Amino acid sequence: MYSVLRLLAFLVPLGILWFFFPIFREFWWLAALFAALIGISISLLFLRSPLSDASRAIYAKRAEKTGSAPTDEDIEDAEASADRDETDANGTDSRNAA
Repeated sequence: MYSVLRLLAFLVPLGILWFFFPIFREFWWLAALFAALIGISISLLFLRSPLSDASRAIYAKRAEKTGSAPTDEDIEDAEASADRDETDANGTDSRNAA
């Protein structure tokens, strides 16, 4: 839905510029540039909540896919706790015992 609204925020100003301002029919690239600027402004002002909703939905879908795989932080924490347990069990640090 957000993508459709963003397209409309660009296409509606582009159509208005082409149909109501004849100079933009000759300079189509200038009409596209102005329509892009207007579309960005409209989306920043009025489409903030649909952007947040779309971002949350994408994050939730990615979290479902990678939810079972351990992250780098989890692996590093497990190694650190294993090293700490090994040091506590031996009474000395095995890495510095050489």
